[in-house]
Amino acid sequence: MRRGVRLALDWGRARIGVAASDPDGILAHPVETVPAGDAAVGRVQQLVAEYEPLEVVLGLPRNLAGVEGPAADAMREVAGHLAAALPGVPIRLVDERLTTVTASRQLQGAGRNTRRQRRVIDQAAAVALLEQALQHERTTGRAPGELVPTPDPGRTPADE
Repeated sequence: MRRGVRLALDWGRARIGVAASDPDGILAHPVETVPAGDAAVGRVQQLVAEYEPLEVVLGLPRNLAGVEGPAADAMREVAGHLAAALPGVPIRLVDERLTTVTASRQLQGAGRNTRRQRRVIDQAAAVALLEQALQHERTTGRAPGELVPTPDPGRTPADE
């Protein structure tokens, strides 16, 4: 198991749930909910500067059959923007199927009203995503998910 803090982002249209792990990759805990929008990447940059993570785990939405659709395409675009905004910090796309459902059930089991606490669900979904990524690495010895390519700073759109 690689040593280092990981940050997880459950990136949604309205909110982004953020979770972090301890340096040993044993525990994941909620950090905050960031409003989606123009300032979101800036806030993520601040969190990366604060936590100095080994990597950022970003949920990749797939349907129950594992097929990627428009939401996954949009998340791949977000991942590319994050990779450009966070040079030197690996971004990993990890299958997020059922993380929000899992988080919602856990909160309901703890007696929390999930309808009134959407922000808490987003953070709990980020925790579930990070726990899944950590468990994958513990059991396989490999980093989770798919590494997002880092953009070449010397390339321009005209080069493609």
